[in-house]
Amino acid sequence: MDFKKTVRPERVIQFGEGGFLRGFVDWMLQKVNESSDFNGNVVVVQPIEQGMCDLLSAQNCVYTHVIRGVEGVDTTVVDVISRCVKPYEDFNSYLALAENPDFRFVVSNTTESGIVFSAEDKITDAPPKTFPAKVTLLLKRRFELGLGGFIFLPCELIDRNGDNLKKCILKYADLWELGDDFKNWIERENVFTNTLVDRINTGFPRGEDLGLGYEDNMLNTSEFFHLWVIETECDLESEIPFASAGLNVIVTKDKLEMYRTRKVRILNGAHTSLVPYAMLEGFDTVKSCIDDERMCAHLRRCVFDEIIPTLDLPRDELLAYANSVVERFGNPYIKHYLSAISLNSVSKFKVRVLPSILEYIKRYDKMPETLIFAFAKLIEFYKTDMPQDAPEVIAFMRDHSAREILANAELWGQDLSFLAEEIEKCL
Repeated sequence: MDFKKTVRPERVIQFGEGGFLRGFVDWMLQKVNESSDFNGNVVVVQPIEQGMCDLLSAQNCVYTHVIRGVEGVDTTVVDVISRCVKPYEDFNSYLALAENPDFRFVVSNTTESGIVFSAEDKITDAPPKTFPAKVTLLLKRRFELGLGGFIFLPCELIDRNGDNLKKCILKYADLWELGDDFKNWIERENVFTNTLVDRINTGFPRGEDLGLGYEDNMLNTSEFFHLWVIETECDLESEIPFASAGLNVIVTKDKLEMYRTRKVRILNGAHTSLVPYAMLEGFDTVKSCIDDERMCAHLRRCVFDEIIPTLDLPRDELLAYANSVVERFGNPYIKHYLSAISLNSVSKFKVRVLPSILEYIKRYDKMPETLIFAFAKLIEFYKTDMPQDAPEVIAFMRDHSAREILANAELWGQDLSFLAEEIEKCL
């Protein structure tokens, strides 16, 4: 594609070049730039050795993001990425990012397993393996230059993502003996926000012609819905004026957990209580389930009859969110494959669905029949060749009875044998 880029100061360091960040954060920053005096560009850091930065750089880091839904179609050319840096090929260029005083924000999406500490990472590694270790070396250089710190906006789908990133960095500071002055600077000069992100991003529309009139190998697609909840004490809106662009960004001092519980239990819980059953029945996408009367009824019973009654938010708000989720699942432009959602279904069920089952039993002293049925279908699913999970999890689920599976506290965080009788009725 041939497009003239706008030159802006580089203000954001972004770890990750995948479709989600480009269709969420970068799309937002494009809108903020267009509606305010933010005037900031992004430098993308490829956090792993193999990635898409070469493809992105080949078209001058400009790409098209297309939003599609019952609301219509919205097309935006995104030019906020100024360049890409690949630490595994040129580590010095990566460290040189610390030298630019204009950098203020660090955004990341290194997957759920990205924010981890490894004692095997060495200060001499160029680069170290983990994302927090890479960040620690960048901060070390920043500290040595006497510059200010960053505001971190992690998008990884883990609880308290900013707090966990900070903990990892401080552990590297201890491991590498970087000293109390550095650790105090981390605490004093840097802001680690905790965030929640919500948008179904469908990436490159393979096999479709969107009629752009030009070739775009980094074309990205998503739904209209977007929500970014950012928990912080700092006045973030004064630095990134999201409101000026009409974006659904909520900056809060203490309400993140409320929004996180709502999303994990309703949206993610709906997915995870549906997918094993639907795949066993031969369905391939979420949309195909919404279009099927039996599958849609199963989904609605899970959400409206058994999940929502376990949550303490205002009922009207919960119903509105749940209805929006069902509408989003039925978006005719989104091919959300069940096989993709099914990855690591055991750990997902533990986090997304099991709390609703346990809370329902606690509140109503009876079993949530549809969620129990979904649990049985999860066990049945793992007896097939369809699961994508850690080999040891697949082997255990395949080779053991339902009672043995439920009694495995390592899988569920507790012994669930008390559910065995009801689940066996569904098998």
